[in-house]
Amino acid sequence: MIITLEETRHAQPIEALLDRAFGPDRFKKTAYKLREGIAPLPELGFVAIEHDEHGNEVLEGTIRYWPVEVGGNPSLLLGPIAVSERLQGAGLGSKLIRMSLNKAAAMGHRSVILVGDAPYYARFGFSRSLTLDMQLPGPVDLDRFLGLELVPGALAGVSGMVTAPAAAPSAALAVVPPLSLSSPLMAVGELPQPALWFARTA
Repeated sequence: MIITLEETRHAQPIEALLDRAFGPDRFKKTAYKLREGIAPLPELGFVAIEHDEHGNEVLEGTIRYWPVEVGGNPSLLLGPIAVSERLQGAGLGSKLIRMSLNKAAAMGHRSVILVGDAPYYARFGFSRSLTLDMQLPGPVDLDRFLGLELVPGALAGVSGMVTAPAAAPSAALAVVPPLSLSSPLMAVGELPQPALWFARTA
């Protein structure tokens, strides 16, 4: 298993995995309204890859982040994240989240929001208390609307509607840059230790 930055060739396998994980109605969800016409941030889009007996790539996991604003304050929208059926519960999703959050913090991003299962994301520090004064542009279970401060106090006093940023890159024009991690490919066992921000007990 290797975890590496998403590249153009991964687009179709990612969509197939997301279809299996969330079904064809996923585009109707409020989170997708915030992503319409906007490109995900390529430097935070990771995929988990294995190879079959013929040497062909098999995409086993994906995570993406999108630029958003909350009352004019920049933030990140995490999701979607998906793991193949056969690896459900094996910890791959947690590895993708910890690795990408560590990189987001290292790059200077200050906060992350998402719509997801609160008991699961609480282990990474996400909390409903940080989004109480925020609104989403569509129906959502508010108990699943969570926030995380990568910089302490980053979401203090932040309120208003979550929107796509005015200067966000167009999805049609997005170009994935070369891999910018410390090595071209990183095996799961070689991932940076999450001691800086998001340890397993966080």
